[in-house]
Amino acid sequence: MPLYLLDTDICSYAIKRKQPELLGRIRSGLVNEEIAISAITRGELLYGLEILPEATSLHRAVHAFLEFLPCLEWPVSAADNYAKLRGTQKLSGNLVGQLDTMIASHALAENLILVTNNERDYARIPGLKIENWAVNP
Repeated sequence: MPLYLLDTDICSYAIKRKQPELLGRIRSGLVNEEIAISAITRGELLYGLEILPEATSLHRAVHAFLEFLPCLEWPVSAADNYAKLRGTQKLSGNLVGQLDTMIASHALAENLILVTNNERDYARIPGLKIENWAVNP
């Protein structure tokens, strides 16, 4: 079972910037079976390719990245977490993006640490454990 869930932002950061320390941390996580992505993240990455059909090198890089990363299905418990989180956000006027909230809900449901380069938004989600490997790989 993984310990870390990589969000879309950190995956994009790794794919585009190819920061050696970050890629090394991801490789280590793969070897130790500590990391995975949410099906939501997979969908976001593939959606990005759909709207950039001419970006052939990006297509190759994303597909190579996804080939090795375990992808967790979005469970019912994440959907339940999402409903509560999104409702609280809406009522308080403190909204976080819908897909980010879905990914956070998945991390919470699986009791995983979310790895992101988007600390500003995710830090507003109660109980969510986050790490930024782009800053501190």
